This record gives sequence, structure tokens and C-alpha cells, in this order.
Amino acid sequence: MKKLLLLIALLSPVLCVAQKKSQGPKVFDLIIGTYTGDGENDSKGIYVYRFYAERGEVAYLSEVETKNPTYLAITQDGKYVYSVNENTVGTSSVTAFKLNKITGKMDQLNVQPSIGSPAYISVDKAQKNVFIANYGGGSLQAYPVNKDGSLGASIQTIQDIGTGPDKMRQIEPHGHSAVLSPDDKYLMFADLGTDKINIFRYHASKNPPLTPADVPFVSTAGGAGPRHNDFAPNGKFMYNIQEMKAMITAYTYQDGVLKEIQTVKMMPDSFKGVNGAADIHVSPDGLFLYATNRGTANEILVYAVDQLTGKLTYVDRYKTGENPRNFMIDPTGNYVLVGSNNRVDIFKVNKATGKLALNGKSIVMKSAVCLKMTPVE
Repeated sequence: MKKLLLLIALLSPVLCVAQKKSQGPKVFDLIIGTYTGDGENDSKGIYVYRFYAERGEVAYLSEVETKNPTYLAITQDGKYVYSVNENTVGTSSVTAFKLNKITGKMDQLNVQPSIGSPAYISVDKAQKNVFIANYGGGSLQAYPVNKDGSLGASIQTIQDIGTGPDKMRQIEPHGHSAVLSPDDKYLMFADLGTDKINIFRYHASKNPPLTPADVPFVSTAGGAGPRHNDFAPNGKFMYNIQEMKAMITAYTYQDGVLKEIQTVKMMPDSFKGVNGAADIHVSPDGLFLYATNRGTANEILVYAVDQLTGKLTYVDRYKTGENPRNFMIDPTGNYVLVGSNNRVDIFKVNKATGKLALNGKSIVMKSAVCLKMTPVE
């Protein structure tokens, strides 16, 4: 008996360490992109905070000046950050940074021009290529990632064509997201201007890396304005949020093929305000979907996800700051962080119900328009 107790005592620290590792990281670098320099806005560029997921608290670490870093992507290993610089067509660009995950300091590596005005950026898991969706100009571009994390010159440009029924917003293509499938074999390019989600097969080692899929696109409702996509963690379903009509469409997904199964309205029929549906994310456990609507609504909505069918059921809605353009769910699934014109709100998640509650620890800052996290090593 004494030998058994001694053995348990000796193994206890090892078991504790193993348990902590199995629970995953609890401390992250929170990286926030902003709009800069519009006269009323004193934002300088990208801001880095330390996020403590066990208590939903943040601490400022650093910032780096760059113009209008309105969407960000972080590599799988967390060493590099890529930012669009959303300016006018002909003056926009893409910037590569190296991130010190311990100090939060970011060092610029290089800048490459874009042919349009980019609204979205993503990077593949293998860290071979970066993709941008150009809202101004309506194109998709691919940039190779060099060994040092910097970006090479664009190796592929795909120009979308077409219009939509809204003569104010859809007189030309407007690329709004470039999202890779969970297996990195396909890329979904949502075009707000043409009411399409274009689908491309992706080969990381080829030049050019993108070719049209067997079914090259799916169409949304006319005048809906597809914006962002997100996949369920199981890879079986994809969801698209449509900015102009504030709708969400659910699709089954398999090997590059999307099949529509449901479309839900975000706002009740009694709503008479202005829509501006923006961002969409599925929780890490796949049980809930969250989506924001800007305009005059300024809300984040919660839906339950049916695990067999992928269909959505409305749960609740919550007021946010003005213009919730982007939000994120932290990797532990315990918090939802919503960026707005004057702050980043931090909501605590009830994992059983999906419902949210403000934790009272918001970040006061101007024009927080993109939030990303990477674990601290």
C-alpha cells in the first residue's frame, strides 16, 4: 500500500502536466487590425494584446504602424501575420510581418502591391500561399510565401465578371472573402457584386495554384450580396452570410461541392432599419453559429446548429458597439470578442446554450475591424 501511494505521489505532477496539455493553450496573442487616419480616428495600424482565456482579460503588448490593415491572417505556426492595406484601387497592398509570440512585437518583412482594393486575406495551412479578395476591382489574387515568411509577387489573378440586380451596389464584381476548405483542397471566393460563391480547386505546389472546380460556383438570392463564409469544424457544412439582405445560407459540403439546405433571415419582418450583415463564425465545438449585422441593427445573433442536418435554429440576439464589422470566437470557445467603432466587447459564452453575457472587460480603441488569435508558446 505504501509503495502504491508513493507511486501515485510521484506520478501526480506528470498527470497534472499531461492534463494541462490536453486542455490546450489558455493564453493567446490577440491581434487587431483597424482603419487608420480618417481625421477623427487616431488608430495607427495593428495592435497586439495578450488574451487570458481562463478569465477573459487582456493586456496591451505592442502596435505597429501600417495603413488600413482591415483584414489579417496568421500562419498555422503563429510566426507570421499578413495584412491587407485597404486603400483605393492602385494604391492598395499586402504586408507581411514576423510576430514574436512571447513579446507580441511585430516586425515588417515586406510589402507587395495588389491590383484592386482588398477586403480579405487568408493563408493555407502549409504556408505556401496567401490569398486576397479584392472588393474594389472584383478579383482574387494569390501570393507565394517565401521561406523567411515574406511574400513573393502575385502569381495568379482571377478576375470575376458580372453584375447583380442592385444598381447601386452591384454594377460590378466585389470580392469579399477567400476561404479555404478545412482540407485546403478548395477555395471559396464570395463575390458580393455578382451574388455568387466561386469555387476553385487548390494545389499548393502548382503555379498557378487555383483552377475552377467541377462545379465552379453557386448563386445566392439576387441582391443578397454574399460576404463571408465559415465551415463547421466537422467539414460537412458551410455557411455564408449575405450583407445586403442580412441572410445566412447553410450548405452541405463534400469535395468542393456545395448544396443549399437552408436560408434564414437575420432580422424579423418588423425590422425597418438598414442592414449590413458582416461576419459569421461557428463555435469550436460546432454547436452554435454567431453572426453580426451592422447598419442600424448593430447586433450579434446566435443560432443552434443541428449536428445531423447542419440546419440553424435561432437562439438569441445581443446589442454590440456601432458597426460590428468583425468578431471572433477564442480557440477555447469560452469568449466571443466583437470589434466595433469605439471598442472591442468581450462576451462570455454559455457553452450549453450558446448565449452570451458581457464580461465588463472591453478594449477601448477606434475602428477595430479584424480580430485574430494565436497561442503563446
